[in-house]
Amino acid sequence: MITRQINPQTLWLTFGTPFETESLMFDREQTTLLKKTPSLPVKLSLENDRLQLTDSLSDDTRVLGLGENLRGMNKRGGIYESFCTDDPIHTPGKKSLYGAHNFLLVEGAVPYGIFIDYPGKVIYDIGYTRHDQLIITITGSDVDIYLFQEGNLKELALAFRRLMGESYIPPKWAFGFQQSRWSYRTSKEVEAVAAAFLENEIPCDAIYLDIDYMERYKDFTVDKEAFPDFPGLVASLKEKGFRLIPIIDAGVKIETDYPVYEEGKDRGYFCLNRKDEPFVAAVWPGKVHFPDFLNPEARRWFGLHYQFLTDQGIEGFWNDMNEPSIFYTEERLQQAIDLAKDSEGQNLDIDAFFHLTDTFKALFNHPDDYKQMYHQVKGEMVNHAKIHNLYGFNMTRSAAEGLAELEPNKRFLLFSRASTVGQGRYAGIWTGDNHSWWEHILLNLQMMPAVNQCGILYTGADTGGFSDNANAQLMIRWSQFSLFTPLFRNHAALHTRHQEPYAFDGASTAILRDVIRLRYALIPYLYSEYMKAAKKSGLFFMPLSFEYSEEQAALTDDQLLVGESLMATPVYRENARGRHVYLPETMLLWKATGPAGGQLEVVPQGHHYLKADLAETLIFLRKNRILVLGEPAMSVEKMDLSTMRVLAFVDDTASYVLYDDDGLTHHHREGAYTEIHLTITHKAGDFQVKVAASSHVKVKVLKLVMINAAGKQQEQVVQVVPDAAN
Repeated sequence: MITRQINPQTLWLTFGTPFETESLMFDREQTTLLKKTPSLPVKLSLENDRLQLTDSLSDDTRVLGLGENLRGMNKRGGIYESFCTDDPIHTPGKKSLYGAHNFLLVEGAVPYGIFIDYPGKVIYDIGYTRHDQLIITITGSDVDIYLFQEGNLKELALAFRRLMGESYIPPKWAFGFQQSRWSYRTSKEVEAVAAAFLENEIPCDAIYLDIDYMERYKDFTVDKEAFPDFPGLVASLKEKGFRLIPIIDAGVKIETDYPVYEEGKDRGYFCLNRKDEPFVAAVWPGKVHFPDFLNPEARRWFGLHYQFLTDQGIEGFWNDMNEPSIFYTEERLQQAIDLAKDSEGQNLDIDAFFHLTDTFKALFNHPDDYKQMYHQVKGEMVNHAKIHNLYGFNMTRSAAEGLAELEPNKRFLLFSRASTVGQGRYAGIWTGDNHSWWEHILLNLQMMPAVNQCGILYTGADTGGFSDNANAQLMIRWSQFSLFTPLFRNHAALHTRHQEPYAFDGASTAILRDVIRLRYALIPYLYSEYMKAAKKSGLFFMPLSFEYSEEQAALTDDQLLVGESLMATPVYRENARGRHVYLPETMLLWKATGPAGGQLEVVPQGHHYLKADLAETLIFLRKNRILVLGEPAMSVEKMDLSTMRVLAFVDDTASYVLYDDDGLTHHHREGAYTEIHLTITHKAGDFQVKVAASSHVKVKVLKLVMINAAGKQQEQVVQVVPDAAN
């Protein structure tokens, strides 16, 4: 074991010869080699080429993290596997989902954080086998481990964040509402969706294309019969305020004269099998090859193919099936078919029957299939199972680098299903194929802070649920949470009920319209908080315990801090007309019924049951914090930012910095952005307001509503005068 110190908070332990994952970005030459390893919070052991880490857990020790995974914020009591998996049934007993996010925060007597930089399977037994024990099993012995000590949980999480490099910056329009479905199959269907949003006066910035827009599910093709004038459609939609966002899958269809296939085969850019031939598996198009995204040349080749769509006006993509998902391999399918033939005419008992059915079920993402797949890395053949968790990350990296080469100064919307630590530099994620279950609103909330801790800031779930059928009540309540997430997208599966906001009864559509308009009012704040977190390696979402030290805050995992000012407390139970809320301090409650409507109420610290009618979104403004609101429009780029509303809850002094930029380019890196510094003081029953603004700010007027802890309210209008020197 080699031990290095990166900074006073961070130790770097190296075992064997780890695979270079490129998850973290720091200057390795600036680390300090330690002759003696200091005392560690975990015990290390090596057996059968597996490295194991163990720690004792007291009864009240909480364990947070693991990014996109199941169960609550506190992972105590579960067993988890870090192995990117296409599993569409997100129930508490499942061990892994689409992401592999190997970061834990352990809040014992002395808190610590740990990151396992290993691209194969890692198993986390967090008080499952034994309630008092944490056991981390790494299925190999070549690994880098990073330990974060000296600080509270928030400080440890931020120490990890600072090692990840620059965060992905989406275009500002990507904070608008987005509509998707598997599938809008033709130009006419897409145009009808756009028309329905406009007719119902519901804001929307993007409409999505799932796999059926392609020609027989082939990447970088468009079905010309269904979309006879694809560039014209893209241009027409953009003129109306909509971007069109197509999907790209990992598998490349095996088909003669298909250019992407022919190029990849001729140049040796596909993953191989043991015979040094392109590995064959099946997904949507049938048999496919998988690009070898760990090969830099193959990665660049695939990434530049996005030009086929960007040349037609496309400005955003979602990458899918990139765990990679495998429906079957020919060899394993044939074995199942042979078993079925042998079973024909037999009197199958229970064991034989379930052996037959389980054989077919096991075709999907069989772990042994990944062991038949190889990558070429620096002239060596590397088995895919050993680096499995890097595949989706490197597909998305391929897209990000390709788009950056094609249009260096343009921001593209880009997010992925599979991911690992490091992806936050290139793109966001969505949380995959969830269900129209009330439990998944809560799961959505509980995932967000852990995903942020792993450096992925642009994230959200399929609002309303992907699988099954959403009713209007579920869609409304879920939207009342999703309006806080950077990615706010409604997406549903094939053969499910249509769940577009206008697809429900008139009263429900009216509520959804108000919720979405409320989202647009929040965009100045949400975008400002996102950009500050991205540029300063901060966090957009946090559990209450990151800001409040009392035990009850640590036990609360159905509420969430959003940026520096807000707390989200969604209603996530069917037919509920309210919920229990814990306030760690006195806060201002806004029962929002739209971008400007609703009641304001000062709610004292403690436990409360708060009524929330279906049309009411519960938004809490923290003490001595400020919320800046814009005027909604049908799309982000149509919003008039000259006048903004300010809601402030001020006990003594509150301050806020509102960040903005052009939302489309990377000029912000050279300082092309604006800030408004707003300070409000409350003394002797009066409010004093100070505003300092950099030059070129779009905001001209601030309309303030200021409330103190006693509930006294004062309104004021302030002119924003830019400082020509800044």
